[in-house]
Parts: sequence; C-alpha cells; structure tokens
Amino acid sequence: MRRKRIIVTSVLVAVIGVAAPLSLAFYLSSVRAVQGEQDRLRLLAGYALERAHRSIASASAALRSADALDLVPCSEAHIQQLRRITITTRSIDDIGYVENGLLKCTSTGIEEARITVTPPDFMLDNGMGLDFNLRPVVSGGKRMVGLTYRAYKVLIDPVRFSDVIVDSDIQMAVAIGKEGVLDTLHHPDPAQVQALLAGTPTAGDIAHDGSIHATLYRDGLTAVMIEPRSKLNDRLRREQLLLLPMGLLMAAFIVGIVVWLSRRRLSLMGELRIAIDRREFFVHYQPIIALDTGACVGAEALIRWRRPDGSMIRPDLFIPVAEESDLILPITDQVIDCVIADLRAALVADRELHIAINLCASDIETGRVLDVLERALAGTGIEAQQIWLEATERGFINVEAARATIEKARARGHAVAIDDFGTGYSSLSSLQNLPLDALKIDKSFVDTIGTDAATSSVTPHIIAMARSLKMLIVAEGIETQAQADYLAERQVEFGQGWLFAKALPAAEFLAFYETRRPPLTPSTP
Repeated sequence: MRRKRIIVTSVLVAVIGVAAPLSLAFYLSSVRAVQGEQDRLRLLAGYALERAHRSIASASAALRSADALDLVPCSEAHIQQLRRITITTRSIDDIGYVENGLLKCTSTGIEEARITVTPPDFMLDNGMGLDFNLRPVVSGGKRMVGLTYRAYKVLIDPVRFSDVIVDSDIQMAVAIGKEGVLDTLHHPDPAQVQALLAGTPTAGDIAHDGSIHATLYRDGLTAVMIEPRSKLNDRLRREQLLLLPMGLLMAAFIVGIVVWLSRRRLSLMGELRIAIDRREFFVHYQPIIALDTGACVGAEALIRWRRPDGSMIRPDLFIPVAEESDLILPITDQVIDCVIADLRAALVADRELHIAINLCASDIETGRVLDVLERALAGTGIEAQQIWLEATERGFINVEAARATIEKARARGHAVAIDDFGTGYSSLSSLQNLPLDALKIDKSFVDTIGTDAATSSVTPHIIAMARSLKMLIVAEGIETQAQADYLAERQVEFGQGWLFAKALPAAEFLAFYETRRPPLTPSTP
C-alpha cells in the first residue's frame, strides 16, 4: 500500500514538476514583456513631462517678468513690453493684463470689447492659476490653456504639453496631478485616461481592451501613456525564446529528481527494516550549554545510521521515511538503548546531567514510549528527570492526546520540550493548554539574529511568549558569538550549536563534558 502511494505521489509530483516550470516560464515571459513595454512607455512619459515642465516654467517666467514691469498699465510702452515678452517666450501665444475681472489689454493692443476673466480652475504650487479649457476669440475658438499670475494671464497652445515624438499608435495624455488634462496625443479614450489618473482598479497594468499603459507622476504633473497589446508580441516572443528553454531544463531536472527520490524511498524503506533488525543505528550527542555560565548541562541524542559498507545515511533522508511507515518507533527504542549503554555511568555519577530524546508524533499521541522508557531505565540507576523528552509541533496537533502523554511523562519525572518551535502547526492557544517545560527556538530563527531578514523580529516574540508561559528556552543552531550574546542578553537559558560543539560520539561528548561541566555546589556545613 505504501509502495503504491509512493508511486502515485511520484507520478503526480512529476506531472506538476513539468507543468509548473513551463507555466512559470510562460508567466514570467508575459510579465517581463509587459514590464519592458511599461519601462519604455515610462521613458516616453518622462520626455513628455520634461517638455510640459519646460513649457509651464517658461510661461511662469514670462508672467513674472510682466508682473515686474514698472509701467502704466496698457500704455504704449506697457503693450510694447507685453509684445516683446510674447515674441521671446516660445511657450506662450499671447499675454494680457486683467483689471477688476476684465481684460484691459494684450500684446496686440487695447482690448475694446468687454471680456470678463473668470478665476482660474486650479492653483499650482508656485502660485500660478491654471485654466484648462479657454476658447478665446484671438485663437479662433481653438482650445487654449491659461496661466494666470496676479494681474496677468498668458495663453498656451495645449500642443506644447504633448510635443513629443512617439509612434502613431501610442496615445498620450498630460495632466495636472489627478485633476485636469492639459493635452492629449493620438486621441486616447477620455474615460480610460481618467481611470488611470485616478488609479482605479480598472486601471491595472493591462486594461480590459488589452492595451498596455504606464503612468508617471513628477512635480505635480502626470503623463499617461497607452499602447495596443499588439506592440507586445515581438517582445513577448523574445522573452519566451529566453525563458522556455530554461523552463524545459528545470522540468527535466525536477522529473529526474522525482524518479531518483522515488527509487531511493522505495529501496530505503526496505533497507530501514533490515537496519532495524541488525541494529545499525547509533547516537551522537549535541551538547546543551548554559548561556550564562558556558557550562555543559546536557545533550540532545541524535540518531545516526551507518550501513555495513561504512556509508552514512543522513537523518533528514531516512527519518521522514521511518515516520511515514511507523519504523520510527523501533528506531526510537534503539535510541533509548544507546543512550543508556553510552551514558549510564555518567548519568548515575552526575545527577545534574540530562539527555534529551526526540519523540515522533505517534509516540506523543499514544504515550507508548513512556512504558518503553520506564522498562529501559529500571535498575540502571538513571533518574527519570535526567531524561528529557522532545517533540516537534506535529506531535501536538491532537492537543488532548498530547496533554495526556505530557502529564503522564511529567508525573514520572521527565521534562517535556517542544522542538523546532515556529516551523510547524502550534498556536499560542494550544501551547497554553499543554503543560510543557521547555521551548526550543528553531535554527531558522536564530540565523536571522542581527540581520535584516523578514523573520528577524520573530525571535524576540518567541522568547517573550515562552517567558509568559514560564518555560525554559533552548536556542538551536547557534553559530556565532553575536547570536549567543544576543540570546544571553535576553536571558535565554540554554543553547546548542556549532559555536560550542558539533554532535559528538559518546566518548568525545563525555570528554567535552568533563572540560565544561558545571562547578560542584559546595555543601553547607
């Protein structure tokens, strides 16, 4: 049944392994093509904004020059100066003087007709007023943009805001912020322009009609560029030619890995059964260090497997297979036997020394291992409190069953810790409902100490949570002194990792322990 499950799973993973890279390649090709076109549109938009800024700046300078004139308004000398300003300023078509809301004169002379000048539609940050839609007689009814400063108003042909050379099928609009449109090029859809200016959900990277667009805002002006989706095809083909071969290579690699792993898992399960019968497993011991004193207070028992040919099988390869097939149960029993055989004398001689044994989820749920442990310890002189029990978060999914096992273990004297916290399924509420003694911070969180990683802020929260639940804390995977100092400053009691020692064979661990054992507590006379 397990063999069939492995085969079916492998086939499904292989199918996904082919489909996923190819789908990703097509997706990334589309994304890169769209982004490339948008970058090009933003570049064109930048040119348009630069042109519009120059036009407004030039017109603003003309208005300030006129305002600075110390001449009688609408005198011959005044009109001549207005004419000079109009001729020398390429961005404006005319300039006029306004008094009491009426146009008195322009660069062409005295205004005989009574022309009312209304307040501007919009005020710019530089104090200039702006009119979006003027149709003065002097322009023959053509739409003009007005710029006002105090008593002067200039007329600007809107084309000066969009005087940029672009392909004929690229549409453009230049606007003040998200307010009025100054000018457009190649007749874009007004509704689409307004949606893009407003940044509404309908204005995504690709519109409903398939067009591609980019919006650029700079110094109060906004440029909107729109082009048809057909412009994307050439770029899309180039991206696909680049990414699809990579997707095919990745798919082939994944399929190869799946086939290799499937064969390995099918053969590994059979080898595991033989290894259990031959008792090919042994234990290394990862020292546990008191961070405040640097003394070694115990160790975590870590399973190792050496084949008869001398080759070693990594735990991360065989333990998942053993857990799936319940072969982990006899392996745990062999770990217990190894710990007693290796460290019985040291544990009996030093009651402060403890060894942590990892339990699988099944043992936590059923409590089977407690009776195995009790029988194994009987007559050895090893006390129950010297054997700590550790389980990963998967063991606590069934909270009620886990609680019963933990309470039974603690009643017999064992301390119980949750291992690799933060990488599994436990929630704060489930932890609060479990009478745990210790919490182990996973190496992945310790690695982020002192970095800008997104998870770097998780470690202090885990420490605070353990403190609130009155748990001891053990930090795993400490590799630098900076990490050890950080944890010690936050009163984390214990740590383990290559900074102190790697996992050691029994004899080497005992030698290490002798060099770093806690000082004996002097007896009281």
